[in-house]
Amino acid sequence: MSVSDPIADMLTRIRNAVMTGQTLTAMPHSKVKLEIAKILKEEGYIESYEVAEGERPAQKVLRLKIKYVGERRQRRPVITGLERVSRPGRRVYTKKQDIPWVLSGMGIAILSTPKGIMTGQRARQLGVGGEILCKVW
Repeated sequence: MSVSDPIADMLTRIRNAVMTGQTLTAMPHSKVKLEIAKILKEEGYIESYEVAEGERPAQKVLRLKIKYVGERRQRRPVITGLERVSRPGRRVYTKKQDIPWVLSGMGIAILSTPKGIMTGQRARQLGVGGEILCKVW
């Protein structure tokens, strides 16, 4: 199945898993999705991720383990919101001084820069701008 916006598909799969209380979600693998998963893991939004072999040969699957806090009945997801900013129909770019703060620093913006995919805070430190892929809080 062909998807016109694979990053939005990834975010939607994560959002749906969080809303239904699932601990695992899977999606087709790509390098960009893997980099976003690494950032989510480093920032503490997901517990882990892995790349596994798919049903067909040469097809890989990216599996994410969603992170929750609290005991069984009071369990709450760490991710409370995901928003796709730059889309195929409307690309959103930012300069290094205009990188947005998400919830006054409580969330992260994920950017695609000339130095790779990174958080907004890391891009500010390196002094680079780029395309704002999404916001997570």
